[in-house]
Amino acid sequence: MIGDEIISKIYLIRDLKIMLDKDLAHLYNVNTRDLNKAVSRNIKRFPNDFMFQLTENEHKNLMFQIGTSSWGGNRKLPYAFTEQGMAMLSGILKRIGLLM
Repeated sequence: MIGDEIISKIYLIRDLKIMLDKDLAHLYNVNTRDLNKAVSRNIKRFPNDFMFQLTENEHKNLMFQIGTSSWGGNRKLPYAFTEQGMAMLSGILKRIGLLM
């Protein structure tokens, strides 16, 4: 993702600019599952102003805004990362060797 493509993946939820776990996984070239595993293993590093899980209603509203009828069969609601959460996430991914 470059420039406009990244900007198109920034959403406003709860009055916060966020990116979703699946979009960050694509940006970082890792599996969403591996990204979320790294987050769950380091969950104390992600307070609510860094990351939160979308509610069912937020997820449905976002799908409607994006114009997608399917979310690829996710079993869990996606995680949303603020700018600070993205910085923390990239540091963790580098530390565990998923990012170079």
